[in-house]
Amino acid sequence: MASDCSTIKYSDVTNVIDYKMKKLYLLISLILTLFVVDIQGQTTNGAYSFLDMTSSARVAALGNTDLSIYDSDIQLGLYNPSLINKDMHNDIVLSYVNYYADISHAMVQYGHDFGRFGTFTGSVMYHSYGKMKYADEYGNADGGTFTPGDYNIMIGWGRQLNPHWTIGANVKFAGIQYESYKTFALAVDVATSYRTTSGWMLSATARNIGYELYSNFEGDRNKLPFRLSAGVSKRLDHVPFLFSIVYENIQKWDLSYDDPLDLEGNYDPISGTYKEKSDASQFAENLMRHIVIGGELYIGKFLVLRASYNYGMRQNMKTPTAKGLCGFAYGVGLNVWHLKINYSRSEMHIYGSPNYITISANLDRFVKKSK
Repeated sequence: MASDCSTIKYSDVTNVIDYKMKKLYLLISLILTLFVVDIQGQTTNGAYSFLDMTSSARVAALGNTDLSIYDSDIQLGLYNPSLINKDMHNDIVLSYVNYYADISHAMVQYGHDFGRFGTFTGSVMYHSYGKMKYADEYGNADGGTFTPGDYNIMIGWGRQLNPHWTIGANVKFAGIQYESYKTFALAVDVATSYRTTSGWMLSATARNIGYELYSNFEGDRNKLPFRLSAGVSKRLDHVPFLFSIVYENIQKWDLSYDDPLDLEGNYDPISGTYKEKSDASQFAENLMRHIVIGGELYIGKFLVLRASYNYGMRQNMKTPTAKGLCGFAYGVGLNVWHLKINYSRSEMHIYGSPNYITISANLDRFVKKSK
């Protein structure tokens, strides 16, 4: 009996582990499929819309969407967990966003690789809406203040199945605290990516699948902003440039809305009718509202220039008299010493643009430097 046990090979043990891991992946896929099936009625905005707010300066510069760029940037996994990989081991990131009207949010993130079990990331995000004054029903302030905020605690996981396929998932615990009113919800993101031998990267992502677990607000429980997206990216072979195209909000075709103020002048007061677009122009309009185009230009090893165009955001946020740069975003990335510093601005409205700054580092490099 002892001799039989002694003949067990290491390859046999690894085969058993691989078989059990495949069963685990199948079970996880089935559970997530059940989540995806029950997404009817979930909206694209609402109380938990902060889950779609970007804290990464790089992601903001490339269109504030679910990218399909596979490299060592740990923050890409916040929006597409299949991009989480072993090159993010011992990376740490700090981000800060200066938003509108005293609104700001910050994030800290860390990554650790566990070999054949995949790479895990942990992050904490907090959104502050500034100080607000207590007042009675007549608007008289009593001198007291409170600070409403949102938070999101996330655990991410990614694993490479073979040289081409990667998968990943994020688990989120999100909450809202507005004075004595509070809610919290549990959600997951799932994603998969495929990398071709020629360097094309294709991804599909489903985000914010979940439920609100508790709320002391009046009325029905809030829905989470579920969304599907697919993207492709490619770094050109002979030019130091990477382009990205994302088709977002697959779950809803028509992303337009009826403007009650009719700022575009579509209403004809004489006939009492609205100007109707042709089927072709309406199809093109709906299609373009889903597409986000971005790119990165690499200047040497230490400088990256970024820019993007989001047609849907431009149509939603522009004004007829002053369209400005609504829908455009741009930024710069610097490699300084052992730090990566990224800065960007997103032109969301003609009256102001949020500022994003991200600083990241790999802790192993500091340890090696000190030795």
